[in-house]
Amino acid sequence: MEVLRPQLIRIGGRVYRKNPIQEQTYQHEEEDEDFYQGFMECAEEPCDGYDVVQTQQGFQCTVKAPSLLYKHIVGKRGDTRKKLEAETKTSISIPKPGQEGEIVITGQHRSGVISARTRIDVLLLTFRRKQPFTHFLSFFLNEVEVQERFLKFQEEVLEKCSMDHGVDSSIFQNPKKLHLTIGMLVLLSEQEIQQTCEMLKQCKEEFIDDIAGGKPLEVEMEGIEYMNDDPGMVDVLYAKVHMKDGSNRLQELVDRVLERFQASGLIVKEWNSVKLHATVMNTLFRKDPNAEGRYNLYTADGKYIFKERESFDGRNILKLFENFYFGTLKLNSIHISQRFTVDSFGNYASCGQIDFS
Repeated sequence: MEVLRPQLIRIGGRVYRKNPIQEQTYQHEEEDEDFYQGFMECAEEPCDGYDVVQTQQGFQCTVKAPSLLYKHIVGKRGDTRKKLEAETKTSISIPKPGQEGEIVITGQHRSGVISARTRIDVLLLTFRRKQPFTHFLSFFLNEVEVQERFLKFQEEVLEKCSMDHGVDSSIFQNPKKLHLTIGMLVLLSEQEIQQTCEMLKQCKEEFIDDIAGGKPLEVEMEGIEYMNDDPGMVDVLYAKVHMKDGSNRLQELVDRVLERFQASGLIVKEWNSVKLHATVMNTLFRKDPNAEGRYNLYTADGKYIFKERESFDGRNILKLFENFYFGTLKLNSIHISQRFTVDSFGNYASCGQIDFS
């Protein structure tokens, strides 16, 4: 991170900067105190859009947060909370570990309560970003025809390209898990899962029904492409997905869903558009069949994970199977899929969904 181009954090329509500090591998709450020292200046301009209630004792504001993140507001030996209270002249009440509830901020001055709320929001957002993704919005692409065609693709690739460097059966996707990802989610409580379900229902009512016309979207899964810029050193090979009628309706639908979830804060804004693709080969599968792409970046306690991978030579595969046809599908549901969990059919377990028809 450059000094003149610090990381930006968006909260409530405002943008705050996270000033650079010397960072080390985060382990539990022992380093919260050091982090607090570095993030303070990014919250120097309080947001006045919070719901602050006047009481007999002064002013009060509440913050909804999953219990998993409480420890980052408390800090080691309670130091982070003490500093927040001292510098904003407020009192901060936090539920006990494991208990869901609200963080309550009270103070004599409205400006102090707002300042404390802004700083807590920055802390919560920053440490939420250190959590591993737990769920993702997706379309299932595992209809029988597509699974059979995928297995045919795997068979022919191994038959014709198994002598190419790094190509073997271990790097192919499980056909039951074929899917199209719209966006990755960090959902740390049942309340956040329900919030995601409600957001999907709102999307359906406000624009999905208009785009889909109350019917499934008929798409084709055809052709392959690779993620990086060297076909001789490929880590991810994917199948392309497009509307059968040649329209842009699928892209429009997923982009608007992504935009809505980014605006709500449920999805961190990384891209302005969804890359429509279905992973068919991934070198992370070589050592871990349950690996899930580039999203295994942090453990639950914030430690960064480095995934060593052995790339494969995809030049012959791209030449021989450039236009391989995987089949036609009818996309009728968006699922909230749970990572590392499968249902009775071997697909990712779904925590909720909306249907187009």
